[in-house]
This record gives sequence, structure tokens and C-alpha cells, in this order.
Amino acid sequence: MSTTQSERLRELLEPLVASEGLDLEEIAVDSVGRKRVLRVVVDSDTGADLDQIADVSRALSAKLDETDAMGEGEYTLEVGTPGAERLLTEHRHYVRAAGRLVKFQLAEGGELVARILQVDDEGVDLEVPGVKGRKATARRLGFPDIARARVQVEFSRQDEKAIKKEEEA
Repeated sequence: MSTTQSERLRELLEPLVASEGLDLEEIAVDSVGRKRVLRVVVDSDTGADLDQIADVSRALSAKLDETDAMGEGEYTLEVGTPGAERLLTEHRHYVRAAGRLVKFQLAEGGELVARILQVDDEGVDLEVPGVKGRKATARRLGFPDIARARVQVEFSRQDEKAIKKEEEA
């Protein structure tokens, strides 16, 4: 998708997404055979439920039908939320990932897997899990120190009560 088309689509669709209380995270147009697929990713601080996604999808579809933003050819509109292992690229993504385990690629090389405890304008406060029976340690990373960050899927994630009990101990 050309930058111009991407910018036009963002300008056209972002106000509609915002009117539903959501953030427009990503727009992508992909060719699938002879058809094109317009993928729109939305999210919010509290997540997006199926009703919100359906409402946004209908609003976007209607707006796209009344404009020529997608050109003459056929296309399919897909509206969804970021995946479980979302890449953190905006400050709001880090805020939304508080309490989650994240894999950080460090700007100076190497990587770190840690839980985000707090986020401010300069960076993140982390809890680095202990290894082989050792206690977890605290660490601070400034945003310039982070080359890339991605939320990790946790199959045996501690619940909030267990985390609070550990903090009180």
C-alpha cells in the first residue's frame, strides 16, 4: 500500500474509530489472489469487545462505500484487535501492557524478559523474574534503551491476587 493511500485511509477512518472510543492502531492492504483485503486493527485502554468491533466495522464499511479510497476493485474489510503477542510501538501500548510479561530487545544489544510494573513518560519500571529459586529483581528501562518490545503469551500467568500477596510480603 502506498504511503499516500495509507495516509488517506487513516485520515478517513480514524475519526470513525475514535467516535467508538477506540484507537486506530494499524491499517494494511494486502492482495489475496485477485482480491484485496483491508485490515484495520483497533484497540483501547480497556480492550475492544465484539459489539464495538461490529459497530466500527459497519461504520467503516459505510464510509468506504461512499468514497473512492479503495478504488474501483473489490476488497474485503477485516476489523480486529491486536494479537496476544502484540508489538509495543506507542507509549499507550506500554501502559496497556502493565502487569504483562514482555520481551525487550535492548538498543545496546541483548534481550530481557520482564514484567511491566509501571510506565511513565521516560520509560518503564520492570520486575525481572528470578531464575532457579532466586528472587525477582527490579529494573528500570528508559524508552531510548528499548529497540523493540513484544508482549509474551503466558499460559500459567499469576493472577492479580497472587501478585499482590507477593508485594505485601
